[in-house]
Amino acid sequence: MPDALALLGARQCRSAVDKVDVLNVNVQGRDSRVDAAKYEAMKRAILGVVPAQAPGLSAAEMVARVAPLLPADLWPNGEKVGWWQKTVQLDLEARGLLVRNTGAKPLRWHRTATAVRI
Repeated sequence: MPDALALLGARQCRSAVDKVDVLNVNVQGRDSRVDAAKYEAMKRAILGVVPAQAPGLSAAEMVARVAPLLPADLWPNGEKVGWWQKTVQLDLEARGLLVRNTGAKPLRWHRTATAVRI
């Protein structure tokens, strides 16, 4: 029977490979670790649907457009798509790939010049 420390070490190693750091534009200096496969899939979907110019998309429009593009094995029945959209959107803003149009109601986002459409 393997010892508990060996199992713990394997789990820590695996999670380090499967996780990615995300930033939050609203809370500077705070980052979180999330599932890398879900992050990459959502990032590709967001950058694929958000236009390069203003006015951009609202959060609801973004969710509606990315949902059909996401792998069903990562989001069975579309579960938690909204949470992931918001998490990745905040990260992409913090990294300078999305711009928030604060003058629009509801808020809207578009890609920056450095963000490549995928």
